[in-house]
Amino acid sequence: MIDSVLYWLDGAPLYQLGALLLLAMAAAWWAGHVMRRRRERRGEVSSSENQGYIVSAILGLLALLLGFTFSLAIDRFDARRILVLQDANAIGTAYLRVQLLPAPHRARLTNLLLQLTDNKLALATAPYRKTGALLAREDRLLTDIWAADAAAFDAIKHLDFSSTFLDSMNTMIELEASRRAARQAHVPTTVFAILLLYIVVTAGTLGFSLWGSGSPFSSGVLLVLFTLSLLLIVDIDRPTMGSIREQQGPMERLRASMRSQLPTVYDRWRMPEARQP
Repeated sequence: MIDSVLYWLDGAPLYQLGALLLLAMAAAWWAGHVMRRRRERRGEVSSSENQGYIVSAILGLLALLLGFTFSLAIDRFDARRILVLQDANAIGTAYLRVQLLPAPHRARLTNLLLQLTDNKLALATAPYRKTGALLAREDRLLTDIWAADAAAFDAIKHLDFSSTFLDSMNTMIELEASRRAARQAHVPTTVFAILLLYIVVTAGTLGFSLWGSGSPFSSGVLLVLFTLSLLLIVDIDRPTMGSIREQQGPMERLRASMRSQLPTVYDRWRMPEARQP
């Protein structure tokens, strides 16, 4: 049962998660309010007694828990953002070194690297249901790239450049694995489940402890703010499902550079002297 709930939380749309949490908080607040009224009728608590110190302690701890979870999500977001830059740099370096290869390896690898860059950008912005096909295509492209590397290496293995060429390709493939692992790493679902439970318990405590004509409104505002904070954290922590994703600026600039500077650009000094002005 618990595993089923955690599985649902891991992939539930934000609007469903927010609506369920608001309903649970409203029910908990009303239950706390009813309990307070019953205890008042039995004389166990005064109708004018406002246990603000309890509310302050609970809200402070909830804010601390949300802040800690937010820092974990931001750390993972920053790691994914840095990997975009590193990945773009690795592909750019490999692309430049490919231009030093003889034909037909140069044209083959240039085309494959362009396709790989396009696929990475599509994968970074694709809806979750389409990521499976794009990941499979990326795997095929990496296999083709390594096969093309093997063929190119046979032609240059007698040169010192061969090891440098392979190092750049290895770095590019390693960063692909790092980016894929970063997309799968997130704050444990159990942490979010505990936070949800804590927010609901807080709603019940507010319904019981706060008293006065403005208590329902103030309680509602606080709980809605905490809910929005939690949903923001969940959104940041979902690299393939959320709406907040790391910017792909470095990869986009790389693709634009690769497409605007075709391999012939790097041949202008290779022209025979007779054809030079």
